[in-house]
Amino acid sequence: QVQLVASGGGLVHPGGSLRLSCVASGNIFKIYIMGWYRQAPGKQREMVAYISSGGGSTNYAESVKGRFTISRDNAKNTVYLQMNGLKLEDTAVYYCNKLPNWDYWGQGTQVTVSS
Repeated sequence: QVQLVASGGGLVHPGGSLRLSCVASGNIFKIYIMGWYRQAPGKQREMVAYISSGGGSTNYAESVKGRFTISRDNAKNTVYLQMNGLKLEDTAVYYCNKLPNWDYWGQGTQVTVSS
């Protein structure tokens, strides 16, 4: 079974930055489209960004476009999410997964934006 370990979350003020990382187990990470998702309290999980298997193509939710950047390092089985200009509404637990997603989500990493 795949393991997904997300890290890098924390508490930041509005306008701050964080860089999330997610390491996936296994040796076929490089063939998957990978994405970052988030789930805020009381809301459904939503897609934030995704990146093609080779890293050459990315796509973002409108709410984060221009502020977040997704990238990956296939040699390290790792996908990243650089988050700049954080807003209160970015507060959520952030998860990585492939597209379409595995049933397993991992523990995610909490991002809290608060003044």
